[in-house]
Amino acid sequence: MKHLLRILEGRLEALPVRMAVQLPAGQRLGARNAAVTLWFRDRMALVALATGEIGNVGAAIVEGKVALEGSMRELMAAAAGLLATSPVQDPHQHWWHRVLARARSMAVHTLQHDARHVRFHYDLSDDFYALWLDPRRVYSCAYFCQPGMTLARAQEAKLDLICRKLRLQPGERFLDIGAGWGGLLLWAAEHYGVDATGITLSRNQHAHVQQLITARGLQGRVRVQLCDYRELQAGQPFDKVASVGMFEHVGRAKMHAYFVAVRKLLRPGGLLLNHGITAGGVDNVQLGAGMGDFIEQYIFPGGELLHASAVLHDLAQAGLEMVDTENLRPHYARTLWAWSDALEAVLEPARQVLQQQATTEQADKTLRAYRLYLAGSALGFERGWMALHQILAVRPDGDMGSGTMTGAQSAYPFTRDYMYTKDSAACSTNSSPDQPPT
Repeated sequence: MKHLLRILEGRLEALPVRMAVQLPAGQRLGARNAAVTLWFRDRMALVALATGEIGNVGAAIVEGKVALEGSMRELMAAAAGLLATSPVQDPHQHWWHRVLARARSMAVHTLQHDARHVRFHYDLSDDFYALWLDPRRVYSCAYFCQPGMTLARAQEAKLDLICRKLRLQPGERFLDIGAGWGGLLLWAAEHYGVDATGITLSRNQHAHVQQLITARGLQGRVRVQLCDYRELQAGQPFDKVASVGMFEHVGRAKMHAYFVAVRKLLRPGGLLLNHGITAGGVDNVQLGAGMGDFIEQYIFPGGELLHASAVLHDLAQAGLEMVDTENLRPHYARTLWAWSDALEAVLEPARQVLQQQATTEQADKTLRAYRLYLAGSALGFERGWMALHQILAVRPDGDMGSGTMTGAQSAYPFTRDYMYTKDSAACSTNSSPDQPPT
């Protein structure tokens, strides 16, 4: 233990932020006027800190074995400096680890397990999420196309970017896989005139979107179903399909089958926009330094991230052609910091909301977990440990004469100008945002 403490003391001195550690026996290491202080009540958590297993330190904070004093931003600056190795350099890259991970992925991602995992996270509490998300409750990466944009405006810009990339037209049949609280579904219907269908596994989100559809008088043109993408029965294929923040829950072993299912839901020549988190490392099964385990236990059970190259491989094998890929990684870092700062500003109201759903002890654990998850994820996107890719793909129709160019075989024009129109209202900081009903 003395050797570990010497290592830890050296790392504390080298940090970009003043940090102190209070040991269980009363000894104090680090800066006197610390911006961040960790009070340890558990020796194993101290070992985790000294060895750079910051995810395990996070778990100890959630469980009350370590107390935190300081801001999330300062804590994350310290956490990055305490890592022993990059979390995308997975030490478990032997072939049998990959085989075991795939077998686990196959077992975990059944209809029943996926539904339970989604509800564990998204059905936590609508009121809790409403405290720190934008008014539309868009729970995915925003698009800050103007430097001074608010989070609410940047989320609208993201919704509009997706609709433009898909070239949505009035009357088209549009499917939103993983519709969340309805932000994209309603934006597409109200701004692009599509006939929109959304699906979700979250009971809370399903009920919320149903209410919004009724409140906005969109019955008959917009609908939301409580079902898995594998269970969706469509009378005819959709013209355009979007999947936003959903395929992270699919699983590595099921990714090929996921894209096969999406292809069947999409008409020949139609467009798919897949927006989701991807891994920063090419070969790692999950984030190292205990961070992947933290996310699995407290936030997204069953969640798995693939590198963009692996996603494109499975997409192509399913008979879909990638026509455009865009990495919005820094946009997600800024989005997550906005969420983190918003939550930090309402900690007591958040605690009270969570206490309505669980015991005081469990509510406090959940709040600590989300504080670490939001700030830690912001750090991960800043550092490139994770990325956010929008992948636009087509289902080729086989007709060499369809489309705007010979061989296009789809609605995609094979130019990108249309995606970034300068007159997009959503990318203007001057226009006043819509106020969606709550």
